[in-house]
Amino acid sequence: MCTAISFLSQDHYFGRNLDLEYHYEEAVVITPRNYPFSFRAMPGMPSHHALIGIAYISDLTPLYYEAANEHGLSMAGLNFPGNAVYHPLDPDKYNPAPFELIPWILGQCKTVGEAEVLLRNSSILAEPFNDQLPLTPLHWMVSDSRRTIVVEPMADRLKIYENPIHVLTNNPPFPYHLDNICNYLNLTTKEPVNRFHAGLQLEPYSRGMGAMGLPGDLSSSSRFVRAAFTLHNAKQEESPIDAVTQFFHILGSVEQQEGCVQTQQGFEKTIYSSCCNTTKGIYYYKTYANSRITAVDLWRENLNEAKLVAYPLIFSQDIATENQPSPPAI
Repeated sequence: MCTAISFLSQDHYFGRNLDLEYHYEEAVVITPRNYPFSFRAMPGMPSHHALIGIAYISDLTPLYYEAANEHGLSMAGLNFPGNAVYHPLDPDKYNPAPFELIPWILGQCKTVGEAEVLLRNSSILAEPFNDQLPLTPLHWMVSDSRRTIVVEPMADRLKIYENPIHVLTNNPPFPYHLDNICNYLNLTTKEPVNRFHAGLQLEPYSRGMGAMGLPGDLSSSSRFVRAAFTLHNAKQEESPIDAVTQFFHILGSVEQQEGCVQTQQGFEKTIYSSCCNTTKGIYYYKTYANSRITAVDLWRENLNEAKLVAYPLIFSQDIATENQPSPPAI
């Protein structure tokens, strides 16, 4: 399960928690403008906008989990089991496979509006990457500094929703989340007012009681509400570093600790949390075992190259010890 958010301060930030019980050899991958993308049922893209994001590289192909391009458009795929439906080839539409959708959109679009034009004439092709990497049921969040949309491949068609909440989790489909959040209209960051009965002297006994009823479980619907409440009430930080710090704290409100969600394959946990300053092209991340924030700058690479640039995620803990022992005298 996963949670993605889009956050606007002085710059635009986009990122997610990847919550799974397993992972591959993920890396922060930069795809320069002249790396040739090939697609199973569409013409390839020998040149395109440069991309940065987290991907698993297989057969020299970046399989992006989420990414942003050099113009600030960003996109993430989140698990959508039981609802995602992919289709056979439709000769009247564009037919990107699920693993192709992020580079296909980000490679040629600068805004959500441009992406929406392509998506409204698209059908997601039921084509796995290979036998070892079968089809993954996904839906996607696409954001720029002005708009966010959700893209869901359903049985009847590819559905596109405006997303004023700027949050996405997993099942059920997005319209449910928009309806469900209305159950929490009473939540507030302020002290609650006594509406129980005017004749009773009732006072809050603790700070934070205005948010009583905020769901605390790890289900996708509860994470959606909790992430939305935190995102829209968190203090807006102006400096880029402070905004990145705040972004990770927002994601921290819905992170998953290993051992709390058991599946048939093991225990789900937040494999990594990511935050991309899409305005400046800087990609930040931290992993479950390494809380130190690591950054990769898109613009420090030669973006006119044709080869992928990959920085493997750091999964080992990196602790700074203040009182290191003095070196022995010589």
